Amino acid sequence: MSAATTIDPAEVAKFQAMAEEWWDPKGKFRPLHLMNPCRLDYITTQIAGEFGRDLTVPRAFEGLRILDIGCGGGLLSEPMARLGADVTGADAAERNIPVAQIHAGTQGLKIDYRHTTAEALAGAGERYDVVLNMEVVEHVSDPLAYLTACQQLLKPGGLMLCSTMNRNAKSFAMAIIGAEWIMRWLPKGTHDWAKFITPDELYDLIRRAGLDPVDRKGMVFNPVSWRWSLSSRDLSVNYVTASVKR
Repeated sequence: MSAATTIDPAEVAKFQAMAEEWWDPKGKFRPLHLMNPCRLDYITTQIAGEFGRDLTVPRAFEGLRILDIGCGGGLLSEPMARLGADVTGADAAERNIPVAQIHAGTQGLKIDYRHTTAEALAGAGERYDVVLNMEVVEHVSDPLAYLTACQQLLKPGGLMLCSTMNRNAKSFAMAIIGAEWIMRWLPKGTHDWAKFITPDELYDLIRRAGLDPVDRKGMVFNPVSWRWSLSSRDLSVNYVTASVKR
């Protein structure tokens, strides 16, 4: 672990406490399991478009080096490995790593899981074609410094995919009151609404970090079908961005 880090110890402690539940689709990470198909749709489409890959062929991401920062139990790392990528999964919560390693082993997947930070990886000279930075930036102590480290981790021409939550009354109602207080999908206090970031704020931070934002989409939950979908117009709660290192 690097001495220079944007990790917030209180945020890490929240996810340490839930580490054993990563692969329980009815447990505390149920919202991520529900969201994962929508996230993967965006991620795979953006990577395929940026690197000219055909998603209809086996191991479409062969030869790409992908970092899943804040990997948790590996909900995104494993699909990337199945697509043939060379995957590194990194997380500041130490208890997440053995959970991810054990699950990957049961699936016959080779993934390089590490208890480390973006800053430590950048300082060690690690470089990737793609950085998956999903639902992490709202949990760090210094978003600009963190995104700068993610930029340093990219090769020239590399792609960063970053998702987070908008900061408005609707996101407070859905992510805090709905998901934590009423539905009890997550323990109270999992999210700090004050640390949510608006799409324009995130675009500004990404540019200041040295990347060029090229796309953003909303991820919208339908309470009737209980499914998530991508939206070009509704970024009111969850949203995801793509940016490149020119």
